[in-house]
Amino acid sequence: MRTEKIIIPSILVISLLLFAFLSPKLTPFDISEQNLMIAKNAPSLSHIMGTDIYGRDMFSRVIAASRISVFSALAVVLLMSITGVIVGLFCGYLGGIADTVLMRVSDIFLAFPGLVLAIAAAGLFQNGMFGAIIALASVGWPRYARLARGLVLSTKTSTYINAARLSGSNTVQIVFTEILPNIIGQIAVTASLDIGTSLMELSALSFLGLGATPPTPEWGSMINEGRSLLQIAPWITLSPGVAIFITVSIFNIFGEALRDYYNI
Repeated sequence: MRTEKIIIPSILVISLLLFAFLSPKLTPFDISEQNLMIAKNAPSLSHIMGTDIYGRDMFSRVIAASRISVFSALAVVLLMSITGVIVGLFCGYLGGIADTVLMRVSDIFLAFPGLVLAIAAAGLFQNGMFGAIIALASVGWPRYARLARGLVLSTKTSTYINAARLSGSNTVQIVFTEILPNIIGQIAVTASLDIGTSLMELSALSFLGLGATPPTPEWGSMINEGRSLLQIAPWITLSPGVAIFITVSIFNIFGEALRDYYNI
């Protein structure tokens, strides 16, 4: 029964990833082609999401933007989860001074709003979308470090861990072959739910001019392009906004299904 509940969300996520990967080949119009004669045209049969301030097809640009938006969010979650989990695993298992120092560092990061720190970090890096990814990952890893450390502390005294020590397994072997497989479910659930959050945060950074820069299509920067035209051309902002909503919803549905699957 649990497996059946995760099938449809998994299909949705896989379909979304394939769509994002193939998006440059799925656009009906050239995303860079400008035509001021049809600028700010409302949605019609020829341009189902209308056109932007330069006469570019919004539908094509929303589709093309899915690749950078979705895979950038995946990169953020991958970077911060790997970093945080590795720190948390060894801090929880070994303890000592390194554990104390790294956990105090993580407390400092967690004491401030993550997006505020990310804005500061992105402004420091000033390297477009890559800088935004590094900025979000650099402020997001403490959550995973805390999570992994707590899970390790609750399992490292288990019988199977003591048996692994007695069998001659070293620290690295115990951490990665005995402990990690038993806590990966909780981490996977957290990561899947964080993808949607990361996508919104990346869009926010791009909206503020700290992520993707025009003419690169990215949902956050596209919303920024149309914010001053909400009253006369709302489709310029609504089109990427709806894309963000749908994408975040799919990943959240998948995360909830994964949580039910692992019975967490």
